[in-house]
Amino acid sequence: MAIAKAERLMNLALCLLGTRRPLSKRELRESIEAYLEAGTDDSFNRMFERDKDDLRELGLVIETVEGLDGEIGYLARRDSNRLPPITLDAEEAAALGLAAKVWQQARLAGAASGALQKLRAAGLPEDVDPYEAHGALEPRIPVHEAAFEPLMLACRDRRPVVFDYRKANAAQPGTRHVEPWALECWRGHWYLAGFDRDRGAERVFRLSRITGRVRSRGTGFTAPVPDVVTVRETVASWAGESADRSALIRLRAGAGYPLRARATAVRELGDGWDELEIPYGHGLDAWLVEFGPDVVVLEPAELRADVVDRLRAVAKG
Repeated sequence: MAIAKAERLMNLALCLLGTRRPLSKRELRESIEAYLEAGTDDSFNRMFERDKDDLRELGLVIETVEGLDGEIGYLARRDSNRLPPITLDAEEAAALGLAAKVWQQARLAGAASGALQKLRAAGLPEDVDPYEAHGALEPRIPVHEAAFEPLMLACRDRRPVVFDYRKANAAQPGTRHVEPWALECWRGHWYLAGFDRDRGAERVFRLSRITGRVRSRGTGFTAPVPDVVTVRETVASWAGESADRSALIRLRAGAGYPLRARATAVRELGDGWDELEIPYGHGLDAWLVEFGPDVVVLEPAELRADVVDRLRAVAKG
């Protein structure tokens, strides 16, 4: 089935690229054997529309032209589907190779490899190996969350989504209707920024807290997409990164290394505990809850109360 579809798409692309005038659906059906074998006009129309959308998804520019008699025709002009000459120096090729090696997820790794092969055919310098190691450290961006791929595609296609999301202080996940804008990795975690339709405002969601399947819902966004989506800045603010206050906590020895990395002061208490002073801002309580019994909040009192409330909510669930 996959081979038959690929052959059908190739034949349709060749017809559209090889014609000097727009071809109608009728003419295309008579020219491609797979379309002739379609049982009914409805079957052909559905097959043709899917194939046309697939070719456009692959990058083919297909024009729709209305003739003098009102009949709709299709063609793909060669000048609209021809890449300009591509020249890359050694530094640019190395940067592309490094970007291709960053991804560990299979789907993105395949896309990156295919893109580099196309660049090689289009003029990538033959004496440059884009996969050659350029340093002792080799970057990787791990993607373990099942929600990453559907959200990545939804961001690309500007398609609203629905998913179940578990907040740190909630016993059960709640449903979110989101217009996704961008995905970004920060401190080893993936986050989605978008417009939360239920709350009517911008929100950032941590992918590891998305439960179940990400579902598409309708088409079109209801809110404008900002020119710059500040995912890291928003998460950092919620985590207290931009705070001008401090919190005092007790941390079990050998635990909570992310907290130790942010601490402005550390003092050994003995008996397996340390005392840390860390920046305090919005969302710090949710982060501290993730460390469970390894963290005890000493001050301020409102932070301690918030952490206790969150722990109680989790215990009830």
